[in-house]
Parts: sequence; C-alpha cells; structure tokens
Amino acid sequence: MPFGAHVSISGGISRAFARGEQVGCETMQIFSKNQRQWKALPYSPDEVAAYQAEQERTGIRPVVVHDTYLINLASPDDALWEKSIAAFANELERCATLGVPYLVMHPGAHTGSGEEAGLHRVAAAFQRLFKEGVGAGVMVLMETTAGQGTVLGSCFEHLARLMELAVHPERLGVCMDTCHIFAAGYDIRTPETYAATFEAFDRIVGLEHLKVLHLNDSQHDLGSRLDRHDHIGQGYLGPDAFRLLVHDARLRHLPMIIETPKGKDMAEDRVNLSLLRSL
Repeated sequence: MPFGAHVSISGGISRAFARGEQVGCETMQIFSKNQRQWKALPYSPDEVAAYQAEQERTGIRPVVVHDTYLINLASPDDALWEKSIAAFANELERCATLGVPYLVMHPGAHTGSGEEAGLHRVAAAFQRLFKEGVGAGVMVLMETTAGQGTVLGSCFEHLARLMELAVHPERLGVCMDTCHIFAAGYDIRTPETYAATFEAFDRIVGLEHLKVLHLNDSQHDLGSRLDRHDHIGQGYLGPDAFRLLVHDARLRHLPMIIETPKGKDMAEDRVNLSLLRSL
C-alpha cells in the first residue's frame, strides 16, 4: 500500500522528489505548474530529463498530478469553458510529457445552469479532448467533492453519470477524498457505515474505477458540505476511519495521498504518514 503526500514543485518540478523522499513518500501528488496561473512554458528537455532521473533515483511512483483550481469544465459561460478546456488540454499534455499516469480534477461547478447541464458540459469537454487524443495514455481521475455551492461530484451518481456520458470511458477513473465524501454525507467511521459507503460506491460507480485515494481528516462534521482538511485522526473522521481504509484488502494496491495542513519543513507530513503506517 503506497503512501504519500502532495509535494511542492517550487524551484523546479524535479525537486519534488527530494521533498517527497524527505517525508517518506512512496507515491506523491504534485501540480504540473503554478496552480494559480492559466498558462505555463513547456518543459525543457533538461527539465524532463531531471524529473525522470530523480524519479528513478527515489523510486517514488506513481506520481499523480492535480490540475489547477482555475479550471471549470462545467461552466455555462462559453468563454470560461473554452479557456478551461485549453488549460485542461495543457495539463494532460504536461502529464504525458512526464509520463504521469493520472491527472486528478474536480468536475467543476454548474453555477446555476443545473446539475444535468453541468454534467453534460463536462462530458462534452472530455469528448472533445479524448477524440483528439490529447494526453494519450493519461487517465483523468474525477475527484469526489464536498458539495459546496453548485460544485459537481459530491454524490457518486454524478461520477457514474459522467462515465455513462463518456465516449472514451477507458480514460476516466475516480479519486476518492475522505474529507470530501464525509462532508458530502458519506460516513466511514464504523465498520457498518464504511461497508455501506463502499457498497454504494461499488454499486453506483464500480470499485474497479477507483484509482487513487486522498486521505484527509475533516475539520467539520458529517454532511457539513465544507471542504476543510485536518490532520489524520484529529478531525471528525478520527483514527478508526483510516484504520478501516488501510486494512481494506481491496484498496491495498492504490496510492494513498495526504493533503493535510503543513508547514515549511513538512514535519506534519512525516507525522501523518507515520500514523497511517502505524494503523
């Protein structure tokens, strides 16, 4: 069971590996560029070579990329939708250049157009990009969300609908975030509620589509709809939920990545990863 963390790419994308190594990552998540900007310069051959050399040296894999939060593929605004598609295409191509297998994304917010309209908007964006072969070999992982505002992805049915609408469903998978599903109303704190939640996911989406887990505790209670991460075992989920996860044989091969609060020296990542391993 590979454990890891979201790691900074400050100073160059290859430097993420040393940071991941420092906190004990076996897998890790990164941004492919400054996540507050729409565009970025292409990677130079030297950057790609350095990235590949560092991955070989550390053995940290798989690396997962999270796309920029600026992207909204569900937007009813044509200008923003087109800008989001172009930015998402760039994210896919950057992953392909580095050999990254998974690109995690939030399905987006419909901003008032309605859930079904928003889901069709996302599916249309996927269809265009996948038909054109953008980022071939990279699987897009739709992340479960907390359900704030008009954000899509807070119920398993949204993810299933996007797969149903997909022309190339083989390029789609799921990243499950423990804080997000809990905030959305899915309880995993007891053996009974854990079993019920995963039975629902398997029935509605299919466990075979689950490719990555984000392990985060929650600062707010069940069904809060608030996306506020906490350290492992210190929030409303508590240690028992994570104990159930790391003992679930069905999930043993999946990357488990923390996105918990951290300081500059990343000491919190070491503590959280150590706790997960102790469970």
